Amino acid sequence: MAWTDERVELLKKLWADGLSASQIAGRLGGVTRNAVIGKVHRLGLSGRATSSRSSSPRPRRQQVPRANRAPSMLYGTRGNTALKPQYDMDLDLEPAPLEELIIPPHERASIMTLKESMCRWPIGDPGEPEFHFCGRKKCGTLPYCEHHARMAYQPVQMRRREKRFATG
Repeated sequence: MAWTDERVELLKKLWADGLSASQIAGRLGGVTRNAVIGKVHRLGLSGRATSSRSSSPRPRRQQVPRANRAPSMLYGTRGNTALKPQYDMDLDLEPAPLEELIIPPHERASIMTLKESMCRWPIGDPGEPEFHFCGRKKCGTLPYCEHHARMAYQPVQMRRREKRFATG
C-alpha cells in the first residue's frame, strides 16, 4: 500500500480530529496501526485535538477526615512499606520491668521432654548439665509462655531507647 497525497491528507485530518492510530488505520483500510504511527512520526505531526473524554474534568474523590483514615494513609504510603519512614516516638508509658522467672524443677523441660504445648525459652548454657527449657504452657501460637514472649517481642522503640542509653 502506497501513501498517496489523498491518504496522507486524510491521515492528517483524522489525526488532528483526535482519532487513535487504530481508528485511523480502520478508516484508511489496508494499513496497520503501526504504519499509521510511523507515518505520523515521519510527517512530524505532533499537535492533536483533545478528545471530548479528556476535556471534561474528572470528578474529585471525597476526602476522608484525617482522624478516620487508616494508619497507612496518614503518612502517604501504600503497598510495600519497606521504605516507609520510621518515626521515633517517645512513649511516656514504660512497661513494667520483667523479673527473672524462677521455674521449679518439676516444670522444667529437657529437649527430650519438650512438647508442642510447652514454652521453648532456653535457660542456661547448652553445654552445662543444668541447661533446660522453661516448659510452662505456651501463649497462643507463640513458642513461648506469656512471660518469655514479653521478653522476646519488645517494641522497636524500646529496643532503640535501651541501646541508646547503653552506648551513650
